[in-house]
Amino acid sequence: MQSAEITDGPAARPSPDDLLVLLAVSRTGRFTAAGETLGLNHTTVSRRIAALETVLGGRTLAKGEGGWELTDLGRRAVRAAEDVEAAMSTIRESAGRIDQIAGVVRISATDGFSAFVIAPAVAELRREHPQLSVEIVNVTRRALQYRSGLDMEVVVGEPQVHRAEAIRLGHYTLGMYASRDYMAEFGEPVGIAEMRSHPLVYFVDSMLQVDDLDAPRRLVPGMQDSLSSTNVFVHVEATRAGAGIGFLPCFLADRHPDLVRLLPEEFAERLPYWLVLRPDSLRQPAVAAVADALRRRTAAVQSELLGLPGADSADAARVPHRHPSRS
Repeated sequence: MQSAEITDGPAARPSPDDLLVLLAVSRTGRFTAAGETLGLNHTTVSRRIAALETVLGGRTLAKGEGGWELTDLGRRAVRAAEDVEAAMSTIRESAGRIDQIAGVVRISATDGFSAFVIAPAVAELRREHPQLSVEIVNVTRRALQYRSGLDMEVVVGEPQVHRAEAIRLGHYTLGMYASRDYMAEFGEPVGIAEMRSHPLVYFVDSMLQVDDLDAPRRLVPGMQDSLSSTNVFVHVEATRAGAGIGFLPCFLADRHPDLVRLLPEEFAERLPYWLVLRPDSLRQPAVAAVADALRRRTAAVQSELLGLPGADSADAARVPHRHPSRS
């Protein structure tokens, strides 16, 4: 891309190429990441932004905690950049040269959701849009409050976020499980009081960032940790191996006939999955397509797997839910 020559006076107009550079920075929050998307180096991206700000007469970006954030002027410029991008896509599409559902979409999500929802949803979407690529960062945490370079996050529990869209995807259930071999050796607890004498397989307590996931230590405070991990698949396999009693997602544990659910009336923690997106990310066709695919796949999974009751109308809604008190 060649930056248009900047001239003084009212005749100066922003370069469409420079607007597209700003658009890339607004989506990634970083000059380096925007440069990788556009095939430019960091210095060139910085120079393009400076040239654009000279023409517009003000700052388009401000440094935030998690990267570059748009100013009011920057948001107006990005709306114009999106029009430029859409016009270019229309021209290329009419010539049969482009699929708008293309590029890289970056997601953070929990291990189980990534494996049983995101992976099959993306595989199906890519059959129709082979130029789409999805990168998944597996983590169990609260939604981030700052720019992170991610296009979307899937979190457990209702997110408390600002300047973001929050979409409830559905629910899942966690329960206590033990292997048949474990119970043959150590016995089966018949009540919460007896559960206290058994070791727990679960998340590392000091690293647990989601309050809604504290159920086993809240309901059975006397249980001692046996094997702890930040990965839910480790919880499942450790429980199958007899390391203790695991507090596991039912949609993972019920797949294994060697695991037995214990005291389902006392332990049935139902938690929601939420999808969090920045509004500027949601305007990208590829991100919107992936978000829609995740909603559809979650609804399908909930009807297929034990422990994932069918989605209600709010869970299945296609229109993003914005919290009235958040902007």
